[in-house]
Amino acid sequence: MAKSNVSYVCTECGWTGAKWFGRCPECGQWGTIEEFHEARPAASSQRTAAPGRTSRTTPTAVALSAAQPITDVDTASVTRVPTGFGEFDRVLGGGIVPGSVVLIAGEPGIGKSTLLLETAGNIARHTPSGNVLYISGEESQAQVRLRASRIDAVEANLLLASTTDLATALGLIEQHRPALAIVDSAQTIVSQDVDGISGGSTQVREVASALIDTAKSLDVPVLLVGHVTKDGSIAGPRTLEHLVDVVCQFEGEPQTALRLLRAVKNRFGPTDEVGCFDMSGVGIEEVTDPAGLFLSSNETPVDGTCVTFTLDGHRSLPVEVQALVTDSVLPTPRRAVNGVDANRIAMLVAVLYRHGGLSLLSRDLYISTIAGGVAKEPSCDLAIVAALASAATSTPIARSTCAVGEISLTGQVRPVPRLEYRLREAARLGFTTALVPPMRTSASIPGLRIVEVRSLRDALDALKLTKRGK
Repeated sequence: MAKSNVSYVCTECGWTGAKWFGRCPECGQWGTIEEFHEARPAASSQRTAAPGRTSRTTPTAVALSAAQPITDVDTASVTRVPTGFGEFDRVLGGGIVPGSVVLIAGEPGIGKSTLLLETAGNIARHTPSGNVLYISGEESQAQVRLRASRIDAVEANLLLASTTDLATALGLIEQHRPALAIVDSAQTIVSQDVDGISGGSTQVREVASALIDTAKSLDVPVLLVGHVTKDGSIAGPRTLEHLVDVVCQFEGEPQTALRLLRAVKNRFGPTDEVGCFDMSGVGIEEVTDPAGLFLSSNETPVDGTCVTFTLDGHRSLPVEVQALVTDSVLPTPRRAVNGVDANRIAMLVAVLYRHGGLSLLSRDLYISTIAGGVAKEPSCDLAIVAALASAATSTPIARSTCAVGEISLTGQVRPVPRLEYRLREAARLGFTTALVPPMRTSASIPGLRIVEVRSLRDALDALKLTKRGK
């Protein structure tokens, strides 16, 4: 083991110092300072490679480091690698950039390894002249082979390796020069050049740095799996997210098959895109049109429901809000919510009482969305209030009617971003009436009657929800 210099690093912000603190002097977080042992570099200007390991500083890297005018940099030869999933390519900005390192993080069992193994099979299938390398530090080759058989990802040029040694992983990447390398995962690979246990800040930093150096010097794209902590943040030092080129979060509820892939950081594309996938027994399938995922199949109007349209990236998704209002037998009425903001519900109930003339303060309220949809942005206020008023007055809202708008404390219905884009999606799905705030410019959308409402009272009158049912 090489001699090491001891320093202390904050796993949240990356602060480095020579003394341990209970609280980070930079970001103020408690209990995030960890001991870091860094191996002393060799006296030579280049790092000496360990037996069986390639030197991190290669002649190719030295040649690429030469400065040149930005106008002389050739980008015509840079061709993105398609993943075989249109939704994955959408999130990445059009495919995987050669030489980039993409970090895929998510909860245990959410489907990270399945998504990447299926991606490896797709690329291997469409790149018969090249290899795809899948390095697993969590499973044996036989276990990966069984999973590949289940999701139909068995290809002759898909190479499997099972190792937890960083030097071996780097050697495999240089030996095969694959079209894509997948490392599963950053927290299970260990470097023998530094101290620390696998998954610790020291090891994760070293593993990420070595993989990034190798990816850049060999122009090999690397997909790196990352674990998350109990609070949902990526395990390891915060600098891990700064080092890689792309950070994606793979999200979803364990009770549902829907999975969402979001780009938290992307040096080669937008960060406001989202990819939709469906987890099944034979793998992961992309959902190119998720419009009907968050709507119920009941065609008969039912009181207590209203549809709104939210924005997720560049997509407009319909979300059905359902409300149930019952008489309370408790001293403090119950408020149970799912998929909506509980604090915002409390505010909307007060506004509905003050400016809508409908008191729900002493009644139990249950508000939820369909199939794990999320209606937490302010543009969902009008639909939530409409669903509550519909449930309280036992007056159904037509299935062909949707509502989009923010409600202020004064009872005004305020504009929302990209309203026309939401309305065009509503017309495409067959909605015929839309309640919206006053529009700055008049919009005419074929097949959709736009009803502009300035206040909460106007909205209730338009929906005929002002009278209390029996």
